[in-house]
Amino acid sequence: MSLLSIRDLRVEYTTARGTVAAIQDLSLEIGKGESFGLVGESGCGKSTLIMAIMGYMGRNGRVANGEILFEGQNLVRATAAELRRVRGGRIAIVYQEPATALNPSMTIGRQLMEVPIAHANASAASARGQVARVLADVHLPDPDSVMRRYPHQLSGGQKQRVVIAMALLANPALLLLDEPTTGLDVTVEAAVLDLLNELREKYGTALFYISHNLGVIAQVCDRIAVMYAGRLVEDAPAAEIFATPRHPYTRGLLGSLPRPGANKRTHPLVSIPGVVPSAGRAPTSCGFLTRCALAQPGLCDVSPISLDEIATGHLVRCLRWQDAAEPVDRPTAAHLVLADSDVVVQARDMTREFHVGRRRLLANDRLTLAAKRGHVLAIVGESGSGKSTFAKVLAGLDVATGGTLHVLGDDVATRPVRKRGAEKVVAVQMVFQNPDGTLNPSHPVGYPLTRALRKFGIATDRKTIDARVAALFEMVRLPPSLRHALPRQLSGGQKQRIAIARAFAGNPEILVADEPVSALDVSVQAAVINLLLHIQAEQRTTLVFISHDLGLVRYLADEVVVMYLGQVMESGPVAALFDPPYHPYTEALLSAVPVPDPMIRTARIRLEGEIPSPLNVTPGCRFATRCPRKLGPVCDDTPPPVRDAGHDHLIHCHIPLERLRQTEPVFRHAS
Repeated sequence: MSLLSIRDLRVEYTTARGTVAAIQDLSLEIGKGESFGLVGESGCGKSTLIMAIMGYMGRNGRVANGEILFEGQNLVRATAAELRRVRGGRIAIVYQEPATALNPSMTIGRQLMEVPIAHANASAASARGQVARVLADVHLPDPDSVMRRYPHQLSGGQKQRVVIAMALLANPALLLLDEPTTGLDVTVEAAVLDLLNELREKYGTALFYISHNLGVIAQVCDRIAVMYAGRLVEDAPAAEIFATPRHPYTRGLLGSLPRPGANKRTHPLVSIPGVVPSAGRAPTSCGFLTRCALAQPGLCDVSPISLDEIATGHLVRCLRWQDAAEPVDRPTAAHLVLADSDVVVQARDMTREFHVGRRRLLANDRLTLAAKRGHVLAIVGESGSGKSTFAKVLAGLDVATGGTLHVLGDDVATRPVRKRGAEKVVAVQMVFQNPDGTLNPSHPVGYPLTRALRKFGIATDRKTIDARVAALFEMVRLPPSLRHALPRQLSGGQKQRIAIARAFAGNPEILVADEPVSALDVSVQAAVINLLLHIQAEQRTTLVFISHDLGLVRYLADEVVVMYLGQVMESGPVAALFDPPYHPYTEALLSAVPVPDPMIRTARIRLEGEIPSPLNVTPGCRFATRCPRKLGPVCDDTPPPVRDAGHDHLIHCHIPLERLRQTEPVFRHAS
C-alpha cells in the first residue's frame, strides 16, 4: 500500500472572478521511504498541492473532488481534530523561508520542545532530551548552546537545520519540502540535501520535494513528476525524465538549463515562450497548448488529454509524445568573438575596511582582479565573501579604504557616485537581485527609464524620450505599451527585464549584475540570460556577473574570480577553473553544484562548519579553518603564495601545484 495516494484531485478557490480550479484531475502515489520530486514553474499549482495535503486551504479554498489517502485515511474527509493529529505528527513540512517557521521572541529550545509536548504529551525534561538528540542528528554543534539562542543569532543554514529538526521531532512518515534550499549558498544547500538523505535512511521518512531547481531534484529524488497549469503532465523515474523526457513542457524546462560541459557559444539556452496561464485560464484540452511548438490544430485543442502510461512507470499527458523525442532546434548563439581586449576594470590591492566597535572588518582585503572589454567576468563565493561589497564600490555605491580601482582608466576607488561625474556614472550601471528595488510601486514601470534618460542628459524632450523608452522595451523583448503598467501587474521575469532596460538606458560600458536571476524560474532565467548576452554582444558591454550558481557561471563566463572572506582564492579563464588543478575551496564549491543530470557523478566534498566571522580571521589562508586538505600550521600562520598554473590561471594556496594537478575531476559520468 502506498504511503500517500492522491486520486482525481480537484482544488478550487472562490475569487472575485468566480470559482477557479487551481488543481485539476491530479493523481500520484508516494511509497514508504521514497524520495519524490515535483517540478514546474511558479503558478503551476505545486504549493497549492502541499497546502491541500496539509488541509491549509483557507476560507476560500476547498477540495471539490478526489481523495488524499495517507496511510489509508482520507484526509479530505478528516475532522479538524484528526487533521491536527496528522499535521506535525505523521506529516511534517519544511518551508522555503525558515524564518517564517520560527518565533523571533522565543529561544530555539523552547520552540522545539513544544513539538513532543504537544504531540506526545512528553514532560519538559523528556522533551529537552529529544530536542538535544535531534539537533545533534542534524549536525548542529553544541546543541545545548543552540537551544539557548534566538533565531536571529543563527545563520540561514543553521535556521534551516533547526526547522528540519522541528519537523523530525515527531518522527513523521512523510516530510513535505517546499523549496527547502532556495536562497542558500551551494555549500549549505549540499549539506542540507545530504542531511535529508541521511535522515531518510535513518528514520525511513518519505520525502516529497517541491522545487524549480531541477539540479537539486536530479540529485536527490528517485522519481519526478512535472506539473503544469494545475495538472501533472509527466511522471517517471528520475533517470528517465532527464534521459528521455516525453512531454514538450519537460523538454522545455530541461532546455532552459545550462547542462554540464555546455557554454554560451555551443549550446544557447532555449527558453519556453509565454507564461503559465493563471488558475482557471488554461485551455480545457492541453494546458500547454499556447506555448507548445508541437501543438497541432484539430488534435491537441479538441478535448481533454489523459495521463497515459507509455512505458513501465512512465506517464505522459500528451498526444504527440513520440514527436517530443526529436532534437531541439537551438537558436543561434549571440556572443562576442573574443580577441585581445583592453582592460576596463582593474583592481589592485583594493581594500574595504569597516569598523565594528574597536575591531576591523575587512570585507575586501587586497583584492586584485581585472575585467576586459566585452568579456563576462564572474565573481563567485559564499555569502560573506565580499562579492557584493566589491560590486558596490565598482558602481560608486560605496568607496574603498585602500588600494586602487581603475574604471575606464580613472582611479575611482575613493570616489562615490556623486563625485564621479555624469559620464562615469552612465558608464557603470547595476542590475540587482530583486528588481523591486529598481521599481517604485506607485509609478508605472516606464518611469525609471524616463527618469534615467533625463538624469543622464540623454534625452530631454518628450518625443525623443518616448521613442527611446519604446526602443528599450523592444530591446528587452517587452511590448512598449507595457510602460504604463504598475509593478504589481508584472511577473518577476518582466520586472527584471525592466531593470535591465533601465540599466542600459545610457548605453553603459560596464554592467554589474548582482545575482540577477537567482530567484527566477528556470525558463525565465534562460530568457533573461539570453537577453543579457544578446545585448552585451550588440553593445560590446563588459559584464561583471556576481553569483553563487557555478553551473550558470560555467555556462556564461569568460573569466572567473573565486572569493572567500574578502580575498581571492583563485582566478583565471572559465575553462581552467572547472578542471584540475583546483584551489581546495573551488573544488568544494564545484562538488556542491546540483547538476541537472542524474548520470553525472560529482566528487563528494562537504565543508565542515559555517563560514567564520570576518572579525576573526587567521593571518594565513582565510580558508584554513574549513579546508579539507590543510597542510598544517603554515596554512594558519602564513599568507599563501600565488601558484601560476599558466594561461592567467592563478591559485592562492600553500599546496604545491604538482599536487593540485593530481586532484581528480569533480564531475564524472556514471559508468
